[in-house]
Amino acid sequence: MYMSERHQEGLAHLLYGINRGGGFVALTGEVGTGKTTLCRCLLQQLPENIDIALILNPKLNAVELLTTICDELGIDYDAKRRTLKTFIDKINQYLLEAYSNGRRTVLLIDEAQNLSLEVLEHIRLLTNLETDKVKLLQIILVGQPELKRLLARRALRQLNQRITARYHLLPLSYNETKAYIQHRLTVSNGDPRLFKDRAIRKIYQFSEGIPRIINILCDRALLGAYATNAHSISPEVIIRAARETLGLVRPPSRSRSSSRHRNAVPAVWMFFIGIGIASGIYLFSHYTPIVHLLRHLFVSQSAAPNPKPDPQIQQPLPKPETIAPKAEVKTFNAWLNDPALSLNTAMIQALKAWQKTVPADNRIDCNYLETVGLHCLSDKSDWKELLELDRPAILEFLLPSEERRYVLLTGVFKGHPVLRFNEDLIFPLAEVLNFWNGHYLVLWQSPRSGMVDIAPQQLSSNVLWLRKQLSAAMGEDSHADQPLFFDESLKAQLINFQRQHHLTADGVAGARTLIHLDNQTGAAGSLHLEMTN
Repeated sequence: MYMSERHQEGLAHLLYGINRGGGFVALTGEVGTGKTTLCRCLLQQLPENIDIALILNPKLNAVELLTTICDELGIDYDAKRRTLKTFIDKINQYLLEAYSNGRRTVLLIDEAQNLSLEVLEHIRLLTNLETDKVKLLQIILVGQPELKRLLARRALRQLNQRITARYHLLPLSYNETKAYIQHRLTVSNGDPRLFKDRAIRKIYQFSEGIPRIINILCDRALLGAYATNAHSISPEVIIRAARETLGLVRPPSRSRSSSRHRNAVPAVWMFFIGIGIASGIYLFSHYTPIVHLLRHLFVSQSAAPNPKPDPQIQQPLPKPETIAPKAEVKTFNAWLNDPALSLNTAMIQALKAWQKTVPADNRIDCNYLETVGLHCLSDKSDWKELLELDRPAILEFLLPSEERRYVLLTGVFKGHPVLRFNEDLIFPLAEVLNFWNGHYLVLWQSPRSGMVDIAPQQLSSNVLWLRKQLSAAMGEDSHADQPLFFDESLKAQLINFQRQHHLTADGVAGARTLIHLDNQTGAAGSLHLEMTN
């Protein structure tokens, strides 16, 4: 897989939409930019409690679509009673049973630009299947730019308003095209210098940054180089490849290309097809000696040193002044395999971040934290809810081997997590979300010494503090005959605050509520995440 920023963002949008639950998620992009590949990445990262119905051919009428959904989810139905009501009732019953068993259901429709208005309306009605608290079906629409124009129609405004996350994939820039080609050569033990810079520029001009066309041109260029006994790929080889595969003798109009890429930004999560497939077929079907070609196509791991890393591949993101990551960073997957990333080590890092004393034996638990004025908040949530706490958090990661790793999150730089293990390192968000299981441990400092929760009927100075904080946060004056007493009026005010911030509306000021109040009122003395745009 080739890691690049924009497709990571697209994947993060899809994961966020699914984790939030209910409504629609829309992913659009030009033909060949990697939408289906991104969906495959998503399918590999879905939680275990997700059931998915995948629709690859949406040119169906409403009854056919509902039939296909039932087939995908294994819902039994009477083939002689194929009516809309019958299918909707069956699907609704299935969704309710799945929800009661702790499972969630996702409907993913590829090539969604081919859906008719009638079918789209029936799909919208499926999102009306819900309980009192949650919608039972999450729908992901994937399609070409025509899907954006389709959803913008007035007749579909109700559906368009229910889209909770949307993302549009752009083609690659020239630098990304170069990095993509070199990456594919490198992972196949090839020489990343095989394609000359002028040849890569010609590939970019012909392909306009579309990964699928880049693949086709490179594949044919390798075969052409073999046929002419060439040891490198020149612009002339690319021109011949474009003529044979695309029917082009010159690159597309520069004005059209520049307008398409004017706002292009780094992007792509790509499954790669082996770059030498066509040439491999040719080589094995002919008797011609090939040793001289293989010497240039593939770099022997034992006979030649590894090529120097290309500056476009797997380099750390630019760093803010407050963050100093190393110049060379492993992939997150490789870095996470370090067994030193234990819970105790992460807690030591957290203590240092809070500038608290680390015990001589380096053994830390929540009881010790109480002695230095910190409290433990352990929970499970999605990425957005975690960031809303705005506190350094120890994240728990689950490896394929079922081993667990723990790392301290200290900040976010341009949407990318900053993780600390003796130093701050920046990793792509999609990579981090791939291994994070949602569990975290936040070390937080109470706004008032010894205060960990404030409950109704309590009589103390903490209640007066709560009144003042709620008044400041909500912009409401709080008058009470007994300001130190937690009465029903204060409880109602607190519940209103909790609902506004998507907290458990129980009328008790627990850890989460106290942290949010602290954030809203800008209280001093708290350690916040380092956020840099």
